Amino acid sequence: MQMTAYGVAADAVDEYIKIGGTTDLECLRRFCKGIIQFYEKEYLRAPTQEDLQRILHVSEMRGFPGMIGSIDCMHWEWKNCPTAWEGQFTRGDKGTTTVILEAVASHDLWIWHAFFGCPGTLNDINVLDRSRVFDDVEQGNTPRVNFLVNQRLYNMAYYPADGIYHSYPTFVKLIRLPQSEPNKLFAEVQEGCRKDKLACGT
Repeated sequence: MQMTAYGVAADAVDEYIKIGGTTDLECLRRFCKGIIQFYEKEYLRAPTQEDLQRILHVSEMRGFPGMIGSIDCMHWEWKNCPTAWEGQFTRGDKGTTTVILEAVASHDLWIWHAFFGCPGTLNDINVLDRSRVFDDVEQGNTPRVNFLVNQRLYNMAYYPADGIYHSYPTFVKLIRLPQSEPNKLFAEVQEGCRKDKLACGT
């Protein structure tokens, strides 16, 4: 648990727990494997068709039909980054070494997609290019979603996203500098909906 919580090497805790470094690593490996086996079926997976219907229902009740989760990237500080890797894991505006977590979260803060470990010098687009979040879309295995907005029928689910992402049909980005009252209202509600889903990661 100390190795996981503090990110320390195995030989840093061997005197405290009175076992060798290789045994520490084996215990950590078994612990992680046990966590995955215990939680995988419920949490460490993409949503099933039943999950999607529940998410879509709540999104429609909140005024966003077709939305299945917010996507964003967060930087997590890597205090014990090896010196040789600092260049690729340090970005000027962060001022420290970080790794990036890309996550998709639903309205109830269930993170059903997580892609972790990219160097902190990357941005959301670079991470998206490496992640597998849209593998199903590329393979044509996306769930069928039908919803009506402004008398127009859509058949692809979408994610609220910030302005850095590409203008893909599956992203609904903020309206930059909204001028009209309807645009201002939409931008306010969309940002609130996006942020409350990602509150667990920030």
